[in-house]
Amino acid sequence: MNNNINNGIIKEMYKKAIKARKNAYTPYSDFKVGSALLTEQGKIFTGSNVENVSYGLSNCAERTAIFTAVTNGYRKFKALLITADTVQPIVPCGSCRQVIKEFGENTKIIMTNVNGDFKEKMVNELLPDSFKMS
Repeated sequence: MNNNINNGIIKEMYKKAIKARKNAYTPYSDFKVGSALLTEQGKIFTGSNVENVSYGLSNCAERTAIFTAVTNGYRKFKALLITADTVQPIVPCGSCRQVIKEFGENTKIIMTNVNGDFKEKMVNELLPDSFKMS
């Protein structure tokens, strides 16, 4: 799979992730995260984090976007962009890394912040020895 994504698509993903971040439900932490997921077919799905008073029932922005894409019939992803109001570009948590890798070991992760800083890695770099059933 070709992981080269043109800058226009990345800018579009970033704008959509920033917008999704505004819809985050974070009454407990006030830590808002937005994401944009690019399918192999070029469709973009967004997600925001959703908290719950029982933190274990919360969901990250990355998984929200992935689960929405899967619900709509998409299973192969080229890239996932995440953003938050952090000093350095935000990185996905371990649970999200495992879910991202479930749908493609060649997924590009574009980590950003609201200041426009960007960092890119492949999911295999972030989760080199993931859990597998076989």
